[in-house]
Amino acid sequence: MLKLYNTLTKKVEEFVPLNSPNVGMYICGPTVYDYFHIGNARTFIMADIIRRYLEFKGYNVKYVMNLTDIDDKIIKKSIEEKIPASNVAGKYSEAFFEDIQKLRIKPATLYPKATENIDEILSMIKALIDNGAAYNVDGNVFYNVSSFKSYGKLSGKKIDELESGARVEIMEEKQNPLDFALWKKSKEGEPFWKSEWGNGRPGWHIECSAMSCKHLGETFDIHAGGNDLIFPHHENEISQSEAAIQNPFVKYWLHFGFLNINKEKMSKSLGNFFTAREVLAKYSSEAIRLFFSQAHYRGPVDFTSELLDAAEKGLEKLKNLRSAIDSAMNKNKPGGVDPGFDFPHFEKRFTDALDDDFNTPQAVAVIFDFVKEVNKTIAENEKLHLNFYIAVRNFLIKTADDVLGIISFEEKEKRSDSSLESELIKMLIDIRLKAKNEKNFQLADDIRKKLEGFGIILKDTKEGTDFFKHD
Repeated sequence: MLKLYNTLTKKVEEFVPLNSPNVGMYICGPTVYDYFHIGNARTFIMADIIRRYLEFKGYNVKYVMNLTDIDDKIIKKSIEEKIPASNVAGKYSEAFFEDIQKLRIKPATLYPKATENIDEILSMIKALIDNGAAYNVDGNVFYNVSSFKSYGKLSGKKIDELESGARVEIMEEKQNPLDFALWKKSKEGEPFWKSEWGNGRPGWHIECSAMSCKHLGETFDIHAGGNDLIFPHHENEISQSEAAIQNPFVKYWLHFGFLNINKEKMSKSLGNFFTAREVLAKYSSEAIRLFFSQAHYRGPVDFTSELLDAAEKGLEKLKNLRSAIDSAMNKNKPGGVDPGFDFPHFEKRFTDALDDDFNTPQAVAVIFDFVKEVNKTIAENEKLHLNFYIAVRNFLIKTADDVLGIISFEEKEKRSDSSLESELIKMLIDIRLKAKNEKNFQLADDIRKKLEGFGIILKDTKEGTDFFKHD
């Protein structure tokens, strides 16, 4: 039984989809005006793991992530770079897809863009005006926060205690400082779309409501995002959506904890701001995913190079076992001992961990306990049956690869399928062995170093020399 913490109810609840086995899941994507930072990467990776685990459990997940491709920041960048706003959005959208692919994040079912859903946005704004929840002031349309009696039910904030914060625009046209823009009247030189209230563009909050309802229905299962979006973004989404559709908006709200850099809040002004692209240049995607998986998704994370180095080192245990499995399966000799390994025990521990509000730290601990026990079993038995290695491999594919994404067996298979590459490496191994037999240790060492330069690691054993490619 899967249980999760619902930000809306402030309780851990049993997960019961609206239309099982189908699950609708929406996550707030990037505003494409720059490369996304490593804090965003945590949100995207943890949401990806949750989506993967739901699929592991047998659910059909429709996973929608929006792209905000028109926004004040995009317009500002277009002015700075002297290119159209659409070019800015196109450039950084492409970079976003490149980076999430490198992070091994599964593609969403849909990536709707604000500029491609203007009709839906206008329709929802009109419904809000008709319902008395929004008002037009000279081409600017605002949502009337005071019209929604349960405003603050997600964040726990109360209207009469709220003061305008950093992200709340203060404009004289507003009836209340907390009211927010649904439609922004265009300024000279800005991109615009036509509406019955005049030329303009959508506000930030309305796009998520319009696009999520369009693609997942007026009420859907899961809405996820960073803790920083609880207020005002998600609070505003709930109020405007429920005012427009007159029905509950989302059943379960999931939020991801903040990221600190060396125990300080990540900030450009402090000089500790890192893009995901910069971190990927130094560390593998698997290490980044393992690092984030070692903390619970709702808690804060302190991002340090030492912890990332430790994650890279920890991955070596998985990679070495992967190499041992591949070596044993390639030899494929009949016979061998069946050690009676208790695979169901580890499978249950893994699912129990993730059923408990997606407890990835415990799930990671199960995997490394599994690796330790497998290595012990291999060391204690001279020859194991091939079925044992197949079962080990299948367990790691289902858990460490398919769910957590901290090691890839698919890439390993693709490399192994290259018969020409394998034959050339084996030929060099034979030449190296001959050089060693002839006491030409310099040549043998040169071959080893050259192969390491191409990422090919040689491992000398009693039965000969094995090789694997280092990620």
